[in-house]
Amino acid sequence: MTDLQNFIALSLLPSWSWLRAAERLRAGDTAEATLHGLLAEHWRDQPDKGPTLRARAAAALRRAQEHGIAAVPWSDAQYPAALMTIADPPPVIWIRGVIDALSSHAVAIVGSRAGSPYALAVAERLAEDLASRGVIVVSGLARGVDSAAHRGALKSGTTVAVLGSGVDVLYPPEHAPLAREIEKQGAVISELVPGTPPQQWFFPLRNRIISGLSRAVVVIEAGQKSGSLITARCALEQGRDVLAVPGNVLSGRNRGAHALLRDGATIVESADDILEELDLGTAAHRRTCGGAPPADPVLACLTPGEPSDLDEIAERSGLTPSKLLPRLFELELQGSVARIGGGRFVRVDSSC
Repeated sequence: MTDLQNFIALSLLPSWSWLRAAERLRAGDTAEATLHGLLAEHWRDQPDKGPTLRARAAAALRRAQEHGIAAVPWSDAQYPAALMTIADPPPVIWIRGVIDALSSHAVAIVGSRAGSPYALAVAERLAEDLASRGVIVVSGLARGVDSAAHRGALKSGTTVAVLGSGVDVLYPPEHAPLAREIEKQGAVISELVPGTPPQQWFFPLRNRIISGLSRAVVVIEAGQKSGSLITARCALEQGRDVLAVPGNVLSGRNRGAHALLRDGATIVESADDILEELDLGTAAHRRTCGGAPPADPVLACLTPGEPSDLDEIAERSGLTPSKLLPRLFELELQGSVARIGGGRFVRVDSSC
């Protein structure tokens, strides 16, 4: 059984075990050892559990190959570094489209599935403006605000859609053409193996991925019980910024977003508000050659040729992972740092 198949088998375990799997992987265990340990710990009385998982993993990989779907395991250098910082990152992400779309600065835009014309217009405009400045727009391909954000981003840049189903089982089905457009320059992704149908409980789970991929979550027109508030809560737990767009106080559609504003979320009226809050400016567009200044505190924590993970760099630099990751992304864009498997970074000595 290959390393990839072991990672896929881990992803097929119940969601309550994913945190424990992440802890073992971060401690240096292989996927095979992690899988074996979890099976021995929780399914000792089910000897057929392991073979069943491995058979399902092999079948999922075959289906992916047949449908042109890429499987990126936790150990792969192309696995999104931002996702590595959350407590329970998926052992594998399945991707249709451009894998590199997951390697840049990203902002999530989420909101009501029954968005008003105002909400849809704001989502589209914000997404278009952010994408035009090199920011990846992340959302959930749902009806309403999500789809408006994807469409806006496609006008000027790149967007990523995170599904609550397999990437080959699109929901809602009427968004299949939109998904195909996203794949041309962005990506449609899921933690669920190909062929998985949408289920109600998958959507709250995928919200942690939407926020985990992003520097910040922007909420547009969310009611008091909106799923967007779950994404906002995930963002706060992950150390991401939460921003919200104010709306009509008479309709009742925006009480959830207004509650976020009362609790301290940054108010958003334009893309400039988002970029200023994240201190991005033109950093998302920056593609300079050569190294960072010698005094750079993050670069000084890295030794050429010696990989370090986020926890090690955070300890040396005194920065939290949520503050450290954007700087590592910027250094990566400059060519001063390279990302390798397992969410580790290494300093690169190169000249123009």
